[in-house]
Amino acid sequence: MSLDTPQAGPRLERLSPHEARERLEHERTSRATQLQAIDETGPDTEEGVMSAQKDTIQRVLTEIEAALARVEDGSYGICRSCSEPIPVERLEILPYTPYCVPCQRNAA
Repeated sequence: MSLDTPQAGPRLERLSPHEARERLEHERTSRATQLQAIDETGPDTEEGVMSAQKDTIQRVLTEIEAALARVEDGSYGICRSCSEPIPVERLEILPYTPYCVPCQRNAA
């Protein structure tokens, strides 16, 4: 492949509901495992750090549940801000995101 070959833009097709559910369930299982590991850490760990980690994981689990609801209602993969499709590459990296990259940047 030549280095002069132009890169294709983001793929705009959507993940199938089955693919989306699988990715989200994997994320949910991973986060639940992380929570369990934090709960099983000994008393020598710094409480503030563990509390912050647990809060972050709980927030992500809430976002995952919301994404699963969007799969069910058919709005998964559509940006909640601009109503444009979220590129599949973004959903592969962050399957529970409700925003495309430009809208996420604007929200930050």
